[in-house]
Amino acid sequence: MTKSTSLLLATVVAFGMMATTASADIKKGQKAYLKTCKNCHGNGTKGASMHTQAEWEALFANDAESIIAKHAGTKAEGFFGGATFKNTAQDLRDFLFEYGNDSGNAPSCG
Repeated sequence: MTKSTSLLLATVVAFGMMATTASADIKKGQKAYLKTCKNCHGNGTKGASMHTQAEWEALFANDAESIIAKHAGTKAEGFFGGATFKNTAQDLRDFLFEYGNDSGNAPSCG
């Protein structure tokens, strides 16, 4: 095997490992969604399909300021202003992005 082929193969394996690690956050995000968002937005399929992947990306940009602002004045305002949201925001974003209405994906449960 040539040196460049070995380097290419190592790069492909490394990216594959990163993709597997990233998908673990989706499950955490699904659990967080079911615990904190389901009561208002319905099951995970319904909630995630409220926006496209690009819209979810924009809502969670800049430390999730847009999604926090959308929930201002609602009963969820306390959650979005608290430490629990800050700790789970990236996982929620990963879950909602993965199953956005233009993704072609649907969560298996809830």
